[in-house]
Amino acid sequence: MGFLRLVARIVGRISTFRSYQFVLLLAATLAVIAFYYFGSERHSFSSTTKRIRQTQANTNRNDADLNVDTRISHLPESEEQREEVPNVGEEGDFYRSRKGSFDAAVQRYHVLMMFTKVDRSKSLQDKFRVAMLSMVKHAHFLEGEVLVLHFVSDQVSQELGQRMLQEFLQDSTFKHEIIFHDVVELTQKLFPIVEAMQKHFSAGSGAYYSDSIFFLSVAMHHIMPDNLTQIVQLDLDLKYKTNIRDLFQEFDKFPPGAVIGITREMQPVYRHTFWQYRKENPKTRVGEPPPEGLPGFNSGVMLLDLSAMRASALYNQLLKPSNVAKLADQYRFRGHLGDQDFFTMIGMEHPELFYSLACGWNRQLCTWWRDHGYGDVFQLYYGCDGPVYIYHGNCNSPIPDD
Repeated sequence: MGFLRLVARIVGRISTFRSYQFVLLLAATLAVIAFYYFGSERHSFSSTTKRIRQTQANTNRNDADLNVDTRISHLPESEEQREEVPNVGEEGDFYRSRKGSFDAAVQRYHVLMMFTKVDRSKSLQDKFRVAMLSMVKHAHFLEGEVLVLHFVSDQVSQELGQRMLQEFLQDSTFKHEIIFHDVVELTQKLFPIVEAMQKHFSAGSGAYYSDSIFFLSVAMHHIMPDNLTQIVQLDLDLKYKTNIRDLFQEFDKFPPGAVIGITREMQPVYRHTFWQYRKENPKTRVGEPPPEGLPGFNSGVMLLDLSAMRASALYNQLLKPSNVAKLADQYRFRGHLGDQDFFTMIGMEHPELFYSLACGWNRQLCTWWRDHGYGDVFQLYYGCDGPVYIYHGNCNSPIPDD
């Protein structure tokens, strides 16, 4: 073997060297031996380190955690270096510094939007453009505040959304973060919680697995980590006329016991949906127009106090299948609008769970029911006094130009 001959030749010459030469020769010999030894393992130091890190990552992975695919930050360099990609770890921390401590100095305002199948719809893309450009135009946040934009999305729509957001946010003057949540992962978590209620509030017959995502707001307090305490859920077909930060100030107006802030429905939708209950109870306020009636809710803009939702024994009791079925039977209720129907139904029985947002925070523009049998009472529902903060172009209604 060439290596052994090399060692023998070196040893044979040792006797002719002086002591200091012997030391140098011995060091060189050991270096050669080390090179061959580590080379025989066929692993570089970098590949070994990579393997160790992968092992640690697999060991620390929690399959039950909320899956966050992508995060884009727009922060000062010092904050970007301090922040890492958010993950719901075993300790429940949503945002961690690289040292593992929660950054309490940063005030985050969380907004969530559904962003599925947007790649297939030019109409949805146009609505998203209007929504984001108007939000960016009016948004102002203070130093140390960050707007966190959450999107529930499929993979293809996510890729499109990332490209669109780069354009829409390039001139923003506020700090922001973007988080995409995988719709499949969320649906898997939601289905066991909301399966029983889907048959009462979903289009068609039966409880479809894919319908679960339309009940995200109902059970978001079970899905999001505990240190995320408040979030605003918004439809895509909105146009903002004021600073989105002002909407978060409405949380401070919640009365004791309220868990959700929401505006009333501005069409006679639930006058129609509760027709049988109204027939059996002719003096009921259910489905009647404001201010004395209970017209139901519209879920285009919702303030979800996740801490209050977690703490409310009443609200969590109402999520139980037996109680959902009991109320649906009591009110002869059969809807198709997902979370909006659920909130409307429990609001008839327990209005104390809801804080009524001014109609200007969700100025709905749809007039479908005016032309479908309710023209004589339509204006009783549709009216909205006061300033408009957010236009809602529901049922593809045109939104006024600036």
